[in-house]
Amino acid sequence: MSGLWSAGEAARATGGVAHGNWVATGVSIDSRTLAPGDLFVALTADRDGHDFVAQALKQGAAAALVSRRPDGVPEDAPLLVVDEVLDALRRLGRAARDRFGGRVVAVTGSVGKTGTKEMLRRTLGEQARVHAAEKSYNNHWGVPLTLARMPADRDYAVIEIGMNAPGEIAPLAEMARPDVAVITTVEAVHLAAFRSVSEIAREKISIVRGLKPGGVVVLNRDTPTYPLLLREARRAGARPVRFGSVGRPEFLLRESRVGRTGTTISARAHGENFMFRIGAPGRHLAMNGLAVLAAVEALGADYGRAAVALAGWEAPEGRGAHWDVWLGPGGLDGRIVLIDESYNANPAAMAAAFEVFATETPEDGVGRVTGGRRIAFLGDMLELGPDEEALHAGLARLPSLAAVRTVHCCGPRMRHFHAALKPAKRGEWFATSKEMAERVPRLLDAGDVAMVKGSLGSNMARVVEAIRRMGVSRPAHHEEE
Repeated sequence: MSGLWSAGEAARATGGVAHGNWVATGVSIDSRTLAPGDLFVALTADRDGHDFVAQALKQGAAAALVSRRPDGVPEDAPLLVVDEVLDALRRLGRAARDRFGGRVVAVTGSVGKTGTKEMLRRTLGEQARVHAAEKSYNNHWGVPLTLARMPADRDYAVIEIGMNAPGEIAPLAEMARPDVAVITTVEAVHLAAFRSVSEIAREKISIVRGLKPGGVVVLNRDTPTYPLLLREARRAGARPVRFGSVGRPEFLLRESRVGRTGTTISARAHGENFMFRIGAPGRHLAMNGLAVLAAVEALGADYGRAAVALAGWEAPEGRGAHWDVWLGPGGLDGRIVLIDESYNANPAAMAAAFEVFATETPEDGVGRVTGGRRIAFLGDMLELGPDEEALHAGLARLPSLAAVRTVHCCGPRMRHFHAALKPAKRGEWFATSKEMAERVPRLLDAGDVAMVKGSLGSNMARVVEAIRRMGVSRPAHHEEE
């Protein structure tokens, strides 16, 4: 990338005052990952970004976006001084959207946002130049940051939009102004902030308030709130395109076959049957894949080429990524297969993850234990509201649990699931993920398949790292079945 923002362009976009004649090639909010040439944005969240401006400039930042000159920063330092930093970042994002010449797709939904965003990045990237956030930047600062980083000459941009409370999606959608919006599904999540799934659906469909005139909204025909979504979409003037396995959606899922190395899908679109493959296991991924193909077509790209590209897609880290953990010198003591689902959890996501977990085959005769086992390590599901205890306990009724040998749990909410488990499957319970991580080496053996899942706030990534440290870990790239 040459120049993303000149001092003058950034000043006009934000209404700030630029000091110095600088050109930024990127935008960063974290001095730890800042690249030389970035515009460092001194946001104030858990810590005040102004405290890291001097460090950022020393590391090669082109300039810093600030509301005041921080201590230790010389008077001739390259700065962009604004009234309020977050508001200036939003203005920068809007300006980037205004100058963008390509088409934008925005993705929201209770489950599958980031995976769908990554599928769109890959499929569109096979055909054109694509901009998308490297991480799950989908909140009040993540969306404007993604937009502010967007080069004007890309053909497509993929913007992920999330929410935790009512009224958050529409302003972000109005900032992104998508040509196409995707709602992956609506599930019982964030019930601490919403009274019902219908309220969640209304929040999700508010993404259409940001659609450009004549825009398309891609809807899940299978979700129980589909009639509400369709009604609100039409009321807003959006053109609905549907995917799913019931009714007559434009992209119909006929059958999905989940294997250890991926998912094979039989589908129908525009009266034609076709098959495609996703390079990761999960029926929920088949649904997301159909949503991606519908969005790709709505954007004017080739959904046939996109279907082929999905075979090379792999689940992102923390959202189903598979690892082989090789034990002993040179892996001579065998391996543990690790499924990392540590980034997010809710009842629907748990059900989908256990379906995939059940397809993994442990290896017998390689460890201290004669038979390989499927062993789950689960942390609390957060933001589920007043029914959180019952929702945790209800996981014990998942049919796919029959294939699991042992379930270990941590956290006060997951204790209700632990108590509801059949005694034969009930493993250990821990107050924290730290305690669980310390115990992990004694709970796993070569030949086992381990799945780690929990909400981000339950910090199950600590357990993932403990398992990976048991040996030499490598991303699993399985041969086709």
